[in-house]
Amino acid sequence: MRVLLVGAGGVGTAITRIAARRPFFEAMVVADYDPARAEAAVAALDGDERFHPERVDAGDEAAVTELLARHRCDVLLNATDPRFVMPLFGAARAAGATYVDMAMSLSRPHPEKPYEECGVKLGDAQFAVAQEWEKAGALALVGMGVEPGLSDVFARYAADELFDEIEEIGIRDGANLTVDGFDFAPSFNIWTTIEECLNPPVVYESDRGWYTTEPFSEPEVFDFPEGIGPVECVNVEHEEVLLVPRWVDARRVTFKYGLGREFVDTLKTLHQLGLDRTTPVTVASAAGPVPVSPRDVVAACLPDPATLGERMHGKTCAGTWVRGVKDGAPREVYLYHVVDNQWSMAEYGSQAVVWQTAVNPVVALELLATGAWSGTGVLGPEAFPARPFLDLLTAYGTPWGLREQ
Repeated sequence: MRVLLVGAGGVGTAITRIAARRPFFEAMVVADYDPARAEAAVAALDGDERFHPERVDAGDEAAVTELLARHRCDVLLNATDPRFVMPLFGAARAAGATYVDMAMSLSRPHPEKPYEECGVKLGDAQFAVAQEWEKAGALALVGMGVEPGLSDVFARYAADELFDEIEEIGIRDGANLTVDGFDFAPSFNIWTTIEECLNPPVVYESDRGWYTTEPFSEPEVFDFPEGIGPVECVNVEHEEVLLVPRWVDARRVTFKYGLGREFVDTLKTLHQLGLDRTTPVTVASAAGPVPVSPRDVVAACLPDPATLGERMHGKTCAGTWVRGVKDGAPREVYLYHVVDNQWSMAEYGSQAVVWQTAVNPVVALELLATGAWSGTGVLGPEAFPARPFLDLLTAYGTPWGLREQ
């Protein structure tokens, strides 16, 4: 397997550190718009000759296609933010490469009823061409991070091995992470965080289909394992709600994020001030008027999440809560994966949230390389058998857990 990894930020760099310990691939080209980031990621790998740095603009489909061909890569792994999903998705198809991402193509709210009906849903642009990928015998594995990704694998595992009928699948994400010296320092890409938290959340019900609600709706307190404890969780737009119902039979699917009241209030303020917008506004500068995206300004003012590991303390938990029936009796479980920041920093030099996101696409790549996972078309993680993934994740030294509720 020869891999083109596009994006050498926090998650991309963590991917290289995890993959470097595994023998399943022949080469990994690490490409970024900033060549210094790609070079730094490769330089940290103690001379592993399988890794090669390159510069590429992720928005330039032709340039990415050429890079895939030049390095004879048969897989493109997208570690950029969702703005670049479609050009990278298109480049992989043009080059005849397998495509893997951790977030799907962007949504657009319904123009008239944004908090009732779906407009363009996450992943719609990719699923619209699924038949073309299938006819070509090509695979696009979408949403293969931690959430979405591992959470979807948990949903498939629950359906296959733990339940006869499923009433509800609810992704629940929470943490007790703190960052020394910052009052507000998101542990993940703020551009993506704003996108998913301020868009209308999507809920799925089998008798109604997909519909939307208001951001931060339906608050509930969820008790997270391994000492994290109770955290208030709210509805947030996320890929699992669009992926799980395509392959897993459940009456209801939700995603709720444990953001905390202060984080929610900050995001609401950004929205009220228009600082969540991506459409450029004209700003005066010494060189004259310049167009600037307000959201890009917010991102530039905040610390890079990848640099926060030394100041970060605590644990992060990603998991899937499932309620249903097994052998005629009610059952309720929480399948989860916890990463302690102290461990991930000591073992890999990567903070917990980006490491937890990064490990899952590497596991998926290894399953594709060995043939344990295979398929054609545009597929989510729940389209594949769950047990090989969970067994290999444990073999990577990062076990998952199951708690009866």
